[in-house]
Amino acid sequence: MAHAGFSVSQADGGQRRITLTGQWSLRAVDNNFAELRGRLASFFGDPLAEWDLREVEQLDSAAAAMLLAGWGGRRCPHSLMSSLQAQLFSALENVETPHRRQPIDWFAPLAMLGTLAAGLISQMADFLGLFGGLVLEVFHLIRNPHEIPWKEISANIYKGGVMALPVTALVGFMIGIAMSYLMALQLSKFGADIFIVNILGLAVVRELGPILMAVLVAGRSGSAMTAQIGVMRVTEEIDALAAMGISRIQRLILPKLVGLTLIAPMLVFWTSLWALIGGMLSAKIELSLGYAFFLQRLAEVLSPVNLTLALFKGLLFGFLVTLVACHFGLRIKPNTESLSTSTTSSVVTAITIVILTDAVFAIMTREIGL
Repeated sequence: MAHAGFSVSQADGGQRRITLTGQWSLRAVDNNFAELRGRLASFFGDPLAEWDLREVEQLDSAAAAMLLAGWGGRRCPHSLMSSLQAQLFSALENVETPHRRQPIDWFAPLAMLGTLAAGLISQMADFLGLFGGLVLEVFHLIRNPHEIPWKEISANIYKGGVMALPVTALVGFMIGIAMSYLMALQLSKFGADIFIVNILGLAVVRELGPILMAVLVAGRSGSAMTAQIGVMRVTEEIDALAAMGISRIQRLILPKLVGLTLIAPMLVFWTSLWALIGGMLSAKIELSLGYAFFLQRLAEVLSPVNLTLALFKGLLFGFLVTLVACHFGLRIKPNTESLSTSTTSSVVTAITIVILTDAVFAIMTREIGL
């Protein structure tokens, strides 16, 4: 089997003729196309050179692609070849090469914006549909109280509230210590030690307690709800409920919504209590403030309206976190990738909505209870 080679002669018109011979194929182990391309580089740059491929015994796509690249991506107009060789070069010319520069799509940003808008509209439509279904189920249960799923509601109260007591207490206690320690360092410079009770009490009860509860519940209970509903979609359990005529909202969504909404204000009170205990302990160590003085001063600072605002925030935040978790759970497609993506989106969206809602509340109630 003859390896690839070439010879250079002079054509009738005086231009150079490059005649290719032998096996221009990868089957010939002696062929080195990189070396051949280097030897042919000076001829590739000659626009008048004539290429004769009629003496080539075999030409495969690798050798043809090498020649085509040397000719600039198009078959040389001064080339002599058989019909089969011409067909091979024509096929390679029509292949889209990866390095070929794609034209700029000036409408790509507009298309991306339209995709985002369509996704947002779809999310809002599904969210409003879920909320409307909940309202209809509530009216149905008011007319038929014997159908209220008390067992499911109590189970969600236990899983979303009672089982969250240790982690909320621990996080609240540590946050209270950290805040009190940092404030003590600053207030002691100005001799305003006693005002640590004012700042700590208002900050924890009005803002930190509800926000901390919502973040922990979204990361713990919200993600669990989304994953549970998503697994039921993957295993087609939700479709089985619909086939049996059982309302998925009444049996899956409503118990979670009622259970976590009812227990959320209690979690706010519990988290704020442990944060204040941590702050009181830190104030005792750093500023030597007595426990009795701390509690007495706290009772003077915290008016009933502050506690009312905190409990109402807890009620609203629990409702929003559960509604978002169930919404993303119902949108999960029957595959594992969608399950993980929707669970992450559920937690991030719930926390974002809670923070935005708290900011609105802070602006609306800035002159209440202060």
